[in-house]
Amino acid sequence: MSDLADLDIIALADAIADGAVTAEAVVGNALDRAQLRTDLNAIVALDVDGALETARACDKDRAAGRLRGPLHGVPLAHKDMFYRAGRITGCGSKIRAEYVADETCPLLERLDRAGGVEIARLHMAEFAMGPTGHNAHLGRCRNPWNGDAITGGSSSGSGAVVGARIVPAALGSDTGGSVRLPAAFCGIAGLKPTQYRLSQKGMMPLSESLDTAGPLARSTRSIARLMTILLDGTEDFEAQLTPDLTGVTIGVPTSYYTQDLDAEVAAALMESRRVFAGLGATVIDIDLPDHGGHAAMAALVWAPEAAALHLDWLRDRPQDYGEQVRNRLLHGLSMPATHYVQARQMRAHDLQAMVEGPLARCNTLLTPICRFPVPMARDVEANGGPEMDRMIGGISALTRTISYLGLPALTTPMGFDARGLPLGLQLIARPRDEASLIRVGHAFETATGWLSRPLPISTHELTGA
Repeated sequence: MSDLADLDIIALADAIADGAVTAEAVVGNALDRAQLRTDLNAIVALDVDGALETARACDKDRAAGRLRGPLHGVPLAHKDMFYRAGRITGCGSKIRAEYVADETCPLLERLDRAGGVEIARLHMAEFAMGPTGHNAHLGRCRNPWNGDAITGGSSSGSGAVVGARIVPAALGSDTGGSVRLPAAFCGIAGLKPTQYRLSQKGMMPLSESLDTAGPLARSTRSIARLMTILLDGTEDFEAQLTPDLTGVTIGVPTSYYTQDLDAEVAAALMESRRVFAGLGATVIDIDLPDHGGHAAMAALVWAPEAAALHLDWLRDRPQDYGEQVRNRLLHGLSMPATHYVQARQMRAHDLQAMVEGPLARCNTLLTPICRFPVPMARDVEANGGPEMDRMIGGISALTRTISYLGLPALTTPMGFDARGLPLGLQLIARPRDEASLIRVGHAFETATGWLSRPLPISTHELTGA
């Protein structure tokens, strides 16, 4: 059998179900890798005893002829903002460092029922505000491909542990790119579903208009299984997987998303077009409405909503926020209500223009996830100047626009840059058409093999074996 760490959730679930390996061995392997990769600073709390106990119970069930579900015995870990009754959920913050939830997130309950074994709570930006992986209270999360590079955020730990092959999948949240950026920067697949497609109950809120949970995983076919589970079986995404894209039309924007690209990003995008055409897809250039102001419009929505949620803490405990997060919340308080209402109103108009225009002509849009390769941490440190501010804004320039519109989007690797860091593409579809994203992303991964690229640091190197 291949190294357990290299298998996606489907291969692991099949191996456990077939008796090729025990759930205890799979979960134990994940726990061992987690304890070896403390250099990543990706894990807030590791539940060794609880995870092993659940894994052994899974093995007893299998021995009795019972499988819990399509994730039977598969180890998972999640961003530390999904509530589980009786357990701390810290939200990457000092303010909620000891918060114990009295409810369990329905998404966690569905993964539990499917047989998943949660092993850890994961690093995140404070209250999910930040695209880099920095956190004033927890320290910086590190990229498994290069520890000096950022992971992306705010689901930094989710990207790092899946990218480091500690677990094959994790939940994150995406308000402006917080699933897609860590997935892309850490060399894995990540999906932001259509706004409100997944339940928001039992997870830390940031912006009621833009928040959504989303899976990060070793493969898009893993995301297909996860989405089937998270939607409680109302749609079977795995049944729609195929390596052939005949009849699929993919549109490449002629403006905004393809302007001012770094040379390596532009070359990878061009090669991706060629791959899609080779898979049978029709690839066309397509004009979009002007999206240049959408990132700013998204800020007019999320910042006031976040400030309203944090109003009492801002008054009573301002010193307990990291400086950048506190300043962003205070900025949200200062935004005029008329600007917020106008941004909400324009969102519906602009979404309709996309659905009736470009997305009526193609199944998915193809863009980069970011105009430039993964930044180094030194380039986005908290004490930087105007250049740092421009880079941080640029990180989410191509993701926040899609969050503003509420559209579903998927990222997967489209190559690696000269430093060996991943380059990610972004696929965008009509509302509730995650199936097209998953089909197209899976076919691309099958054709390219980018997800099989070995990490620069092996388990043997870490242990000295």
